[in-house]
Amino acid sequence: MILVTGGAGFIGSEVVRQLVSAGRRVVVVDNLTYAGSLDNLANVAGRDNFAFEREDIRDGDAMRRVFADHGVQQVIHLAAESHVDRSIDNGMPFIQTNVIGTANLLEAARDAWSGSTLSNHRFTHVSTDEVYGDLTEDEPGFTEQSPYKPSSPYSASKAASDHLVTAWGRTHQLPYVTTNCSNNYGPYQFPEKLIPLTISRCLRGQSIPVYGNGRQIRDWIHVTDHARGVIMAHDKGRNGESYLLGSRNEQRNLDLVHRICDEMNLMLGRNDLHELITFVQDRKGHDLRYAINPAKAESELGWSAGIGFETGLRSTIKWYVDRYNEGTS
Repeated sequence: MILVTGGAGFIGSEVVRQLVSAGRRVVVVDNLTYAGSLDNLANVAGRDNFAFEREDIRDGDAMRRVFADHGVQQVIHLAAESHVDRSIDNGMPFIQTNVIGTANLLEAARDAWSGSTLSNHRFTHVSTDEVYGDLTEDEPGFTEQSPYKPSSPYSASKAASDHLVTAWGRTHQLPYVTTNCSNNYGPYQFPEKLIPLTISRCLRGQSIPVYGNGRQIRDWIHVTDHARGVIMAHDKGRNGESYLLGSRNEQRNLDLVHRICDEMNLMLGRNDLHELITFVQDRKGHDLRYAINPAKAESELGWSAGIGFETGLRSTIKWYVDRYNEGTS
């Protein structure tokens, strides 16, 4: 049985859909906070190889019960507070969930797997490229050897959780793999993030906020490609290794917002959506650029991103527009 934490969220639900569709046995743990929804799991609910537990990873006793009740042998850990702006407003929920929650899961796994053949087990920890801080415009992309230099309370909490996984692996011989990804986009994403926020504001005729001058650069990967990479790292990755997952697709924030406006003008038969763009005060400590070199994942796992950004962005916009027209967004 594979435990997927945060499996009702944006990325987690895609991992779950792929695993369940492949016939793997999955139990999801999710506290169903603002960013998690059972609607994201509607097409796997009721399957014989799927179970759901509404629990909080901050509750260590609950995690030990889940391991025991479901005979958990493997973990893919995605549950996390992940929005930088929220972490700037209040960092403590990020410490509690991302740090304490990860420690609870590591301890539950250690207790459950003690005395068993560790080759049957694996703890895959899903992290972010933000733990490496930011890059100048002319620096090469992050690699697995990049130093940690987190900039925000969110990225610091994720960096801490990465180090906990490494420490439990070394001290307790817990089998683990870590993945770090670039910015995700695709269906089911909570609308506070840049792409769904821009789409939603276009649909509602509301102002589209762009931080500072909009020249920040992000490396975008479709959630389907990312989830596939996580599963491949879980199944094929070398014990104790980390793998960076990205699609070599860098976009300036302002250029991306204009691109979405272009697509939606065509889709909606309009020509005025660019007028909604509004520059707002920059985020505190705003990182300039993220970029990933995924060569290790490509060579060792045989993984590569397969969804081109033009195709992926257009299909993502259509998904949100269709849901808006159906009255479900």
